[in-house]
Amino acid sequence: MNLQRVLFVCVGNACRSQMAEGFARAYGKDVLTPESAGLAPAMLVPAETCRIMAEKNIDVSAHFPKSLTIFPPGHFDLVINLSGMPIRDFPNASEWKVRDPIGCPAEEYRAVRDQIEQLVMKLILELRRKTNSRKS
Repeated sequence: MNLQRVLFVCVGNACRSQMAEGFARAYGKDVLTPESAGLAPAMLVPAETCRIMAEKNIDVSAHFPKSLTIFPPGHFDLVINLSGMPIRDFPNASEWKVRDPIGCPAEEYRAVRDQIEQLVMKLILELRRKTNSRKS
């Protein structure tokens, strides 16, 4: 089966894109291969991101921020931009409007996490539908 290569991008690759990658790995391995990157990568994935994701039984503690520049244009079937900024090398990226919870209380982190989980599940269901319609 042909898995879709999906890149999730945010500013620091420390929170939103890491959450999206974590959910995609856990829920969608039958239809996609996820990666994540940042426009200006942070030094590490904050403990708060790891803790909030662990509440959903998703372990991102081994994840680390990566620069968008390590991935060549054309390497991905789908790029999802959570940064709120244009991505020069990926002008056809889909945009998900998700606020950045860095520095916010845990409730904000959870709200963002839950929003991202819903968006990732919607994406996975769309990819499954496309895969199933091609099989028919």
